[in-house]
Amino acid sequence: MALFKKRTVGKPGEWYYCLEHKKVEEGPECPGKDRFGPYTTPGEAQRAMDTARERNLEWENDPKWHDRTEGSEGGTPGRPG
Repeated sequence: MALFKKRTVGKPGEWYYCLEHKKVEEGPECPGKDRFGPYTTPGEAQRAMDTARERNLEWENDPKWHDRTEGSEGGTPGRPG
C-alpha cells in the first residue's frame, strides 16, 4: 500500500477544462495542475481559455500593474510610489 495516494480533487457535477486533453470534463478526471475550474456548467468550462485570455488582457492593461513611466514618482509596480 502506498504511503501517499495520488488523488485528483473535485466533485462530480463540477465541470473543468483539461489543458492536456483540450476538452471539457466532469468531475476529477485529470490532475489539478492540468485543468481550469471548477465551473458550474459545461458551457462555462468550454469558454475557459477565452475567459483566461480576457482576464490576461484586463491585467495587462491595468495601470496599477505596470512600471511607472520616466519622470514619474518611483515605486514598485502595483504599489503606490
